[in-house]
Amino acid sequence: MIKNKVILPLACIATVFSSTVTADCKAIAAAGNLQETAKTVVDAQDSGGFKLQMWVTSVDETGKVCEVVNSSGTEKDENGRSNVSWLGSRVISAQKANTANAFSLDGFSISTANLYGLTQPGGSLYGLQHSNPVDAGRAYAGSPSTYGTKKDPLIKKRIGGVNVFGGGLALYQNGKKIGAIGVSGDTSCTDHAVAWKIRKALELDAVPAGFKTGAAEGAKGDEMTLVTTVTPNTTDHPSCVSSPAGLDNGVIPVL
Repeated sequence: MIKNKVILPLACIATVFSSTVTADCKAIAAAGNLQETAKTVVDAQDSGGFKLQMWVTSVDETGKVCEVVNSSGTEKDENGRSNVSWLGSRVISAQKANTANAFSLDGFSISTANLYGLTQPGGSLYGLQHSNPVDAGRAYAGSPSTYGTKKDPLIKKRIGGVNVFGGGLALYQNGKKIGAIGVSGDTSCTDHAVAWKIRKALELDAVPAGFKTGAAEGAKGDEMTLVTTVTPNTTDHPSCVSSPAGLDNGVIPVL
């Protein structure tokens, strides 16, 4: 009898907890098809950079990976290879999503681009990029043939990782942070611009405030401010090859 009285409440708690941790993945999925949205944004080729295909990862507000997609889809050649995008960017996209989620709040959004200057030598967050390392066992588990599919081994895992250049943005819905997305596969400036457009297309961009609030008319707060030379302990980011420009890309122009 005692055993039953203990087990039943624990079972109920487990059910509630399981429902809670999957709620934000469901909210992100309900906002739109991530792979199709990524493909539309990347294929438009108006985000600067080298016009490469991109990896996109979404995480819920606990840092658990919800989805991993590639803007090119999952097509393979006759040898089972898909060399249209940088393989290393898959895990980087997950790092970026984890970072933007881990260091953003309901009331304040911090993009990975905002962390660049703060983590340079002399910056107040120098060394942050070495904290919370990626769980390599989880990140590289399974068959590479599943990468970017619904069976990607990253999904439903918390792999950690901190990345401090452009491409990671927190997601907001109804005044709450519900997770984040990370984009990687081109220049870091283009990664940021693509993430910005994907977030807008999903209508998860109701950013409450951030370091860049008031920096430019119409700025949301977690824009990338591009400069030719980054001064340590600022929230600026270095410009890239063919840098995107304008608030439509989430970019405050080169100073």
